[in-house]
Formats: sequence, structure tokens, C-alpha cells
Amino acid sequence: MTDWGERSLHFIAIGGAGMSALALISRRLGARVTGSDRAEGPYMDHLRAAGLEPRVGHDSAAVPEDAEVVVSTAVGEDNPELAAARARGQRVLHRGELLAEICELKRLIAVAGTHGKTTTAGMLAHALLETGANPAFLLGGELPGAADGAGPRNARWGEGEWIVAEADESDASFLRLRPEVAVITNVELDHHSHWSSRAELLEAFREFCAPAAGLALPAGGELDALAEGQPIAAFEFSRPGPELALGVPGRHNVLNARAALAALELAGLELDAAAQALSSFPGMLRRLELKGRHDGAVIYDDYAHHPTEVAATLSALRELGPKRLIAVFQPHLYSRTKALAPGFGRALAAADEIAVLDVYPAREEPVGDLAGVSGLDVARAVADAAGGKPVWWVVNVEGAERALAPRLHEGDLLVTIGAGDIYRLADALVEEQVAGSR
Repeated sequence: MTDWGERSLHFIAIGGAGMSALALISRRLGARVTGSDRAEGPYMDHLRAAGLEPRVGHDSAAVPEDAEVVVSTAVGEDNPELAAARARGQRVLHRGELLAEICELKRLIAVAGTHGKTTTAGMLAHALLETGANPAFLLGGELPGAADGAGPRNARWGEGEWIVAEADESDASFLRLRPEVAVITNVELDHHSHWSSRAELLEAFREFCAPAAGLALPAGGELDALAEGQPIAAFEFSRPGPELALGVPGRHNVLNARAALAALELAGLELDAAAQALSSFPGMLRRLELKGRHDGAVIYDDYAHHPTEVAATLSALRELGPKRLIAVFQPHLYSRTKALAPGFGRALAAADEIAVLDVYPAREEPVGDLAGVSGLDVARAVADAAGGKPVWWVVNVEGAERALAPRLHEGDLLVTIGAGDIYRLADALVEEQVAGSR
């Protein structure tokens, strides 16, 4: 068994949601943890609060010579810290390897799927906390601490028998996990730079399911073929399910909650108690998160970065009955934008007014096959689909604030949408309102 107290781990790109969660849990298990990221981010504060000292900027001298170096797919071979570690012959492990090591310490509920992973995993963690199961969890977003009084967090190490983890299909790292209970929310081709076809992706999900003793799958459809004899709890259930009274909007969240209930049933929890626990689920940060107001307009933020997710977000917000629904979208990744611009156009056209920013590049560069791809491709697709509704090409957060802030009025609902830094617009609008009221 691994002696975590003897380990030194250095995380390159420690400030991401998944990497920071791994760093926090590794520290909790006794390892010496260091790390760096290219810029500040919201998870850096969580790391500092836990007593870690993440560096901003990459420097080969920052890597302890006795450390195992943890990287994500986003870390290129030209990273100076990775290059130094390889030159010294240090062990380099992918974040998926470390996640698998940690998950082997407990009984694992792993949540996979193209959409809804973070919310469904958060629902599972919340229900296990509320029912006294004292779980561990590693999430791709922050769960407000409604159950145990802590602040928002993406990682926790409880002494109970279960651990909840998101299983990321984007780079196939989820195939390293061996879940006892596997949840698949849905399967849709999203990460075009890794998967060549949906058939290839389905085969990977089939491999992910293989070790599981029980599966929670959507009722009906081709995912049933992934079961291969394992016990299945379907999201619609074979008998009437318990009543669900959720505090978060949207039919997609009802489906997320039913996925969580199916998994909890497979894990041995009593369904009515689990459903009662989910009634107090506060939602995940950056998932239909209410940020505040600006001149009477309500401001929301959401992490959606695929047309299906965008459509679900706007549908959920329509349920709140705004006089005018304004969507501000920041595409994420050039490869995704190139492949899905028409789909984004159709999804965003459900809003009454739409603004589009340029692409948040993350780990990609607009070169080769991606040369010339920009957010303007999405803006044009929205204009084609929107039937004359106002469509703004605002390029960046500052441009969006200048264009939209004067147009917000009582009864409006503005939502910032995307996996990049579009949340800064929501924050700026709300902060401007607070400053103006002083």
C-alpha cells in the first residue's frame, strides 16, 4: 500500500478544478505538495487556505528533485517544469493515474457522461453528506457547504466508505478508474481533438463500465447495450420513484437528480432518504449560479460549453419567466468551435438577445486546421438562426460590459455562458451595481 507520508508531488497546472482537487486530497493523505500555474484563478485561494503555496508562473527551478510530477493533458512537453523533470528522470504521471490511485482507497461511485457530470457528482456528494455517510469526493466544480458548514469546495476526504469522482472522457483518462457504481449521464461527441467518432467514444464508455458491479444509465436507448449483465438502475426507474422537490431549475437537473438517486440506490441507500437529501441541494457554483442583480436585471452564470448544454441552460432560465432573456456566450476551444458553430447558433437563438465573445483558447492555438476559427463564426451562426433578434459580436469581456450594461432593466435576465473566463462579466456587472449603491 502507498505510504502517502513518504510522497512528494508537484502539480503543473495546479490551479484547475480537477488538479487542485487532487492536490488537496494528496495533502490530506499526508503527501508533500507543491505546484504552479500560469495565472491566478479561483482555486488558488482554496489551495492557500489549505496551507499550500502554489506558484504563479512556470519555472524549472520550482520542481523538487524528489517529487513525482503530476500533469494534465493541457500541459505541453515544452513546459519548462515538465522538461526539467524529464531531464532528471523523475516520475511523471497523468492526473488520471493519480485519481485512480486515490479512488482505489474507497468504494467508488464514478460519474461519466458528456453533460451533467459535475452537477450529478455534486448531488451524490451532497446526498451522502446529508445522510451521514461522510464521503470523500473530487469534483470538477465547487459544491457549497450546505451539508457540513464548510465553504464551497471541490474536494473532501471523509472517513466513510464511499468516494465520488467525476470520470473524464475528454482524454480517455476515465478508463483508469474501476468504479463499483458507474453513472453515465449521456454520451455525445464533444472533444473532437481526441475522439474520431461517436462509435469510438461509445466503445470507450463500454470499457469504462466493465469493472462496475452496478450501472446507472438513462432508461432506454443504445446505452443499455453497455450493461453486459450488470445490475442497472435506470433514471426513470422500473417502479414509481420517490418525489423530487429540487431547489435548482431545469428539466436537465431533474434528470441529473434521478441519475444520482439511481446510483445511491445501487450503493445501498434508502431512496426516500436520498430524495429528501437532494431537496436541499444548493447547486454547483458556475452551474446556473445566481450571481446578483444589475439595475433590476437578474444575473446568472453557467459553465455550458456544448450546444446541448447551452440549450438546457436557456430552457431552464425560461422557466423563471424573465421579460427578456439575454445570453452572453464565450466559445471554448477552437476545435469545438469549428465543429459545433452551427449548433451553438441554433441553441443560442432561443434567447431574446445574444452576445458572442471570441474563443477562450485554453490549451489550443488557432494554427493549422484551426487557423481562422473565431467566435465570429458562432455570432454569424446565431444571426442566421435568430430570426432578426439582436446579435452582438463583442469580442471580449470588457466589450460585452460596455455594450450590455446600459441596456439592462427591471425584468431582464442576463446569463453568462461558457467554460472560460466569461464569469468575469457576471461578476463585474454585479460588483458595479454594489459599488453604485454605496
